[in-house]
Amino acid sequence: VQLVQSGAELRNPGASVKVSCKASGYTFTNYYIDWVRQAPGHGLEWMGRIDPGDGGTLYQQKFQGRVTFTADTSTSTVYVELSGLRSEDTSVYFCARSEESSLDYWGQGIQVTVSS
Repeated sequence: VQLVQSGAELRNPGASVKVSCKASGYTFTNYYIDWVRQAPGHGLEWMGRIDPGDGGTLYQQKFQGRVTFTADTSTSTVYVELSGLRSEDTSVYFCARSEESSLDYWGQGIQVTVSS
């Protein structure tokens, strides 16, 4: 199983960013993918999840309306798009496969930096 994420991103405040996570080595539609971020000096923060099988999503309330998860079953890739970026969105963003009550495989993480 592998989750491979796209490269680092630098954005200005107010902009949007869309990052990807390509899955391989398992049946893509059989597992949820969760998104988790970690800001400098902080712990992990769960953002939400997507069911690639039917596109169903669940967002942590603080991200509702500003974050969108999508999945492309033809390429086994999930995406997170974050709009209205603020400096406090500067974090490493991780995708992770959800297996029952745990996250068993993780992507390598993407550094997203929001700075003018």
